[in-house]
Amino acid sequence: MEQKTIDKHRRLRLILRFFHGSKRYFAAAAAASFVFTVLNALTPQIFRFTVDEVLGGEGFLWLSEHLWAIALAVVGIAVLSGISLYISRAATARAGENFAKSMRDALFVHTQKLPMSWHDKNQTGDMIQRCTSDVEVIRGFVVTQLLEVFRTVFLVAVSFWMMVSMNLELSLVVLLFVPVVVVYSVVFYSLIAKRFTKADEAEGALSTVVQENATGVRVVRAFGRERFEMDRFLEKNEAYADLWIRLGTLSGLYWGVGDFITGLQVIAIVVLGAVQAVHGSITVGEFIAFAAYNTRLVWPVRGLGRILSDMSKAGVSFDRVDHIIRGQEEIYEGEAECPENFDVRFSHVNFQYEQGQEVLRDISFEVKAGQTLGILGGTGSGKSTIVQLLTRLYETDQGSITIGGRDIKKLPLNWLRTHVGMVLQEPFLYSRTLRENIGASRPEASCEEIRRAAATACIDEAIMGFADGYETLVGERGVTLSGGQRQRTAIASMLLSKPPVMVFDDSLSAVDSRTDAMIRHNLKEQMKDSAVILISHRITTLMGADEILVLDHGQVAERGSHRELIRKKGIYRKIYEIQMNGDDRKQMEEAHGGI
Repeated sequence: MEQKTIDKHRRLRLILRFFHGSKRYFAAAAAASFVFTVLNALTPQIFRFTVDEVLGGEGFLWLSEHLWAIALAVVGIAVLSGISLYISRAATARAGENFAKSMRDALFVHTQKLPMSWHDKNQTGDMIQRCTSDVEVIRGFVVTQLLEVFRTVFLVAVSFWMMVSMNLELSLVVLLFVPVVVVYSVVFYSLIAKRFTKADEAEGALSTVVQENATGVRVVRAFGRERFEMDRFLEKNEAYADLWIRLGTLSGLYWGVGDFITGLQVIAIVVLGAVQAVHGSITVGEFIAFAAYNTRLVWPVRGLGRILSDMSKAGVSFDRVDHIIRGQEEIYEGEAECPENFDVRFSHVNFQYEQGQEVLRDISFEVKAGQTLGILGGTGSGKSTIVQLLTRLYETDQGSITIGGRDIKKLPLNWLRTHVGMVLQEPFLYSRTLRENIGASRPEASCEEIRRAAATACIDEAIMGFADGYETLVGERGVTLSGGQRQRTAIASMLLSKPPVMVFDDSLSAVDSRTDAMIRHNLKEQMKDSAVILISHRITTLMGADEILVLDHGQVAERGSHRELIRKKGIYRKIYEIQMNGDDRKQMEEAHGGI
């Protein structure tokens, strides 16, 4: 019970938070709705007055001879009601859209600041569904049903007051049906909420399947997995459709029961009212007005179930959206002053992604500005984890990482990631032009600077060979480029920002040996003042590093220069002998110099 109370309070706080900037529109909508309700309540009274006083009495002879005046009054009220309804709907739409926009903005900004550990535990497709479909469910409730709550309250209060003023006995009969409608609405509310939660989760699972298939379409085609993916989608889609069919069946049952109770209420008032009218307990005009108020009262109370049903759906969606909002953001502020030099030091660093599965153990090394550290290791040895720890995509469990003697945990996060340039083995490119992708690290860079960076990365010639040159669209995730071209484009983007710490995470794996050598040669000048970390599975890429670490199962198995490691005849020497034949070795030993 306490948890439910906390959740309700949190939902209320979220609503108030996202309503910032929309409150005046919602207030205007509520006021216009109140005016609309009052004006509508006047029409039955005009009919009662016309039947009892004008047509059935003798006190209003002028009106009995000029019924057009009464008709004009009814038309005038209808016009004013229409204007009030327009203002109400327009203000509600504005409030709802502003509300949804505020929510989408907040969610997007928040997801940008969530740590990688959070993203690892949440599927992309489900996140998209929470930020789109669930936001739309909430917006729909705010736009259509939240104002309806106020309108229903106004209508019930005004109509019931009018009914009591005309006949107390019939009013009590109407009142008897209200708790019946409320009780069965609450029962269906709880049932619908449970089924909608399952249906919404199924939609998230379905979205994930579609997103993964669209992202990995090349892999699916390459391995002939189309049938498997179709079967997987059909299974999720069938489960999703079945849940919504069950939800629709339950909703149909609700509306059927509601129609039955509503019919009983209307029949009861018509029969009892007719009996009282025959016996003279009420006038014919009062009977007509009372029946009109009863009919108008039935449907808002009847609609209470729909409001509760939509409220249950919105509540589920609020909880799903709140799951994202509850995620703890990374701390971007820093205590320490930014360092003047950029020497990188790892001291006895340990790390594990999951409890009990250590990925790095007692890793220590130092890379001074102007030096290059090479890292070699097999799959799962922890090479890429080192990069992610350096940029604080993950936090170390033990040990420390410093830049210029300052612990990176105390440095401003934006400053750290701006000054540590990183190129991944699988770089992400935006579905934009090559110029925009390279310039993403420095949007203000000139075309000449972009071309110089591209030339250093040996991609300028290839780009100029395209029909549109640097204005060539690369397609989603850079699918129109080869793997090597994507890597070289990412290298050019990183070089454009001229970071004092450069990390190459196997970022030359998709280029041939000749291009690899050309790029390394071009990078000498660019890297002379930077601390550089080179991660590669290719010996030739690492041969010129000042120091090379060989990782094995998360530990430093060997360390030293290329020549020192060759003499040790350990893991490094074995990999060297596997990768190169005798002629290659002789040529490399004579020619290498640099990185």
